[in-house]
Amino acid sequence: MSEDRPVLIDADVMLGRHPRRDVGGGTVAELLAAMDRVGIAEAVVGSMTSWLHDPARGNRELTGLLAGQPRLSPCWVLLPDTCGETGAGFAGAAVEAGVVAVRAFPREHGWDLAGADAAPGLDAVESVRLPLLVDAGQTSWQEVEALARAHPCLRIVVGGVGYRKLRQIAGVLDRTGNVSIGLADLSSHRGLEWLVSRFGADRFVFGTGAPYRDPAEAVTRLLWSELGQAEVAAIGAGNLRRLLRKEVRAA
Repeated sequence: MSEDRPVLIDADVMLGRHPRRDVGGGTVAELLAAMDRVGIAEAVVGSMTSWLHDPARGNRELTGLLAGQPRLSPCWVLLPDTCGETGAGFAGAAVEAGVVAVRAFPREHGWDLAGADAAPGLDAVESVRLPLLVDAGQTSWQEVEALARAHPCLRIVVGGVGYRKLRQIAGVLDRTGNVSIGLADLSSHRGLEWLVSRFGADRFVFGTGAPYRDPAEAVTRLLWSELGQAEVAAIGAGNLRRLLRKEVRAA
């Protein structure tokens, strides 16, 4: 790597207070300060309220909180429309509101990522080309693979993969072309380097899991890796820029 610091865009951030963990007040100001501390230029931001309380209300509130914040882009939480909670026009409303990605918590919200209930909503998300973010702990690798096969144009980013998961990750990456892996908690020793050597840098997306995780962890894992400058640049921002179809701003 050169001495020039690569641009970093965080694909895995949540805004708001966590009810059970002391991770700060969850304000926009705190988030921006944390990004500046570790050199992150921009972030794709979800809502703690959407995750842990009421997805529809949290999505609406998030849009307002991020208005006028050019470094922060909203990520809405997706639900199946079986109960009418987020509305049949969810995908179109998300695009109209400037949402750049959607996120799913199927295990905690009680639905099947690859099931029939979710299929219409995921069809709509796929049609408007919004990436889907989901943590590994919220689903299974079998469901991720089934979803990728059923929705070949849906770009899926699996984060929070944890430790000793390289066999599962490698199998899914080998058999699919539309699944990427997020860096938050990709904590196998030199696991990132091994995966990149096998599958190329374009299947990996920088994300920190903040504020639930300290963002310095993912930053250090990437910037202190043994990857080359071009690979770090792709993972740090280029791959997410491609998924979001947007340009990035230097830190």
